[in-house]
Amino acid sequence: MTLKKKLAVSTLAVSMAAASVAGFPFSSQGLAKHLNGVASAASSNDVIFTALKDRANVLYATLAEADKQILRDFRGELQGLTQAQLEADFAPVTDKLTFLTQADKSLLHKLYVEIVTSVYTPEYSAVTDIQKSENYQAYKDLVKKIAGEIGLPNLTVDEVYTSIFGANGVEQTLIPLFKGQSEAVILAALQDENSALFKQAKEATLKVAVGSSTVNGVLNGLNKFGVTRADLAAVKNKLQNEPSVTKEKAALLVLARAYYNAYLQAGGNNGGNNGGNNGGGTGGTVVTNPTATPGIYDVSKLVSIVGDVATLNLVDADVLKAFDALLAANPGKTGLTLTLNLGTVNAKTVKVPLSKVIIEAAKAKGIANIAITFNGLTVTIPVAQFSDAVTLTTTTGEDATVTSISKLKLASKVYDFGLTVGGVATTTFKQPLTIKLPLKDTTGLDKELLSVAKVVYSDLQFQGGVLDGEHIVEPRDTFSSYAVLENKVSFSDIAKVQSWAGRQIQVVAAKGAIEGIGNGKFAPKNNVTRAEFAKMLVRALNLENSTATENFSDVSSTAWYAPYVAVAAEKGIIQGRTSTTFDPTATITRAEMATLISRALKLTHPDATTDASALNKFTDAAKINATLKDGVAFAASNNLVIGNAGKFNPTNTASRAEAAVIIYRTINFK
Repeated sequence: MTLKKKLAVSTLAVSMAAASVAGFPFSSQGLAKHLNGVASAASSNDVIFTALKDRANVLYATLAEADKQILRDFRGELQGLTQAQLEADFAPVTDKLTFLTQADKSLLHKLYVEIVTSVYTPEYSAVTDIQKSENYQAYKDLVKKIAGEIGLPNLTVDEVYTSIFGANGVEQTLIPLFKGQSEAVILAALQDENSALFKQAKEATLKVAVGSSTVNGVLNGLNKFGVTRADLAAVKNKLQNEPSVTKEKAALLVLARAYYNAYLQAGGNNGGNNGGNNGGGTGGTVVTNPTATPGIYDVSKLVSIVGDVATLNLVDADVLKAFDALLAANPGKTGLTLTLNLGTVNAKTVKVPLSKVIIEAAKAKGIANIAITFNGLTVTIPVAQFSDAVTLTTTTGEDATVTSISKLKLASKVYDFGLTVGGVATTTFKQPLTIKLPLKDTTGLDKELLSVAKVVYSDLQFQGGVLDGEHIVEPRDTFSSYAVLENKVSFSDIAKVQSWAGRQIQVVAAKGAIEGIGNGKFAPKNNVTRAEFAKMLVRALNLENSTATENFSDVSSTAWYAPYVAVAAEKGIIQGRTSTTFDPTATITRAEMATLISRALKLTHPDATTDASALNKFTDAAKINATLKDGVAFAASNNLVIGNAGKFNPTNTASRAEAAVIIYRTINFK
């Protein structure tokens, strides 16, 4: 491990590991024996042992049971590594230490596992395992051999202890440097070699005395044999990339959080006080309770406002506590969402930074989403797709952004959304982010015709959205400016189908799921092609994903239907005629249409059921292709398709009016 990796590397974890490497036994009795067992030493050794034990107890006391289990799981993974794996992983260093015999190397590997596993456990008794080992004396002899070879033959245990825990040791050197900083600031600095805080920490650590030398001197001693810091990093990376080692990041995160809670946050181990600014940016200590309401963390006091910009100042440790509270309240459940409630924010622009620590912790703990809500607006972020810090920026725009390009009635404010990942602006997402837009005065508006519109240059693209009380909900795989409008669409040629399809056509067109053919006409009796129906389904169920791809030879990447065919094919809703052809202009039958609807709805409503007996209502059910019967049965049992005069007419080509009706029913499926 290196200082750059995680906060834990500059804390008790490394302190324990370094002490173990030097042969420091973790018990008062063992230490007394190691220092020749003199009575005068035993008393001081008890003090040393007590200090070390107290440090461990303070650290582990901050951990929830779920965190402790993560440490145990990681410890088990390390203990499961074979000798052959360890030999290959350590080769970049041990191959250069030519004075080591094969037996020495084997012993060094075992020592490593015992050291690290003694750190990654919440039970203090585990740190005595190294002394109880049958290899204990051999470990001490090996360490003495290595120390002598690198130029430190007279290094004593108490000098090692002093270099780690003493008044001028690593721990006391780093604590004042980090104390009072937010966890996000510390972790960001330690992962950026060019940051001032990182450089200060590195310089201070290298100067710490180790006996008659320094930390830098120890590294130089290894360098005499050609062992570079890159070699040490290579060993670390090899160990991290072992297929069976999956919990390392989560375990490091647990230790980093525990050390921050115990020693580094402002006020020490104060049970959750957070440094931050509130309201207009005045200083002071802000107290929040991240576990008061599991699933909803009130962070309104952590919002600072400067001019027209409000920024949420999260403390990572508290967000992680909120994760734990959510998990504890929902044992065994998946797909959980933690909502950060900013309350009412009086600023045009709101910025919500989520550090890499928070993103990685959510993933490690199985939290699916982080939702940000303020002023009635909610943005839900699926975290699994991100591996770096994320910042959501929302700006309330002027109504004129929309009213200047459309006469349609505005039903919400205009919002501009932005997202950065690792500081880089990102507008396309593998997993859609869901926006829940609050409606403003809707008096006199037809709510069923409300649709989320994306502002694209001087035009509006209607995306649909599901009405939820006084909000409209829409998943978006891209970010831009959005608003809700009453999208009244009229067609001059639907009179003959008005009685059974008129309203449905109007609503589906308002949602942008189906379009006219131009000149104000809809062509209700025209056949529906496979490409057209793919678009209708994807748009109706908000399944757009601009990252989806397809490899059909007859679907041009520039075709208007290409992105919809890609999504439908990727999700298994619609299949090609062959493995390489899609046949986009072929018409679709009623049975095929019902089957595609069924596949799509089973994706979005996995609990929906099928009643096979629903086919009995159709006198021509025997004509339904065997491969399509299950889909038609699902559609029929959920009233998505209705026959005519007792017949389903499965092989009849579906019309655009029929498609609009079934898409309308799909939109309203519960």
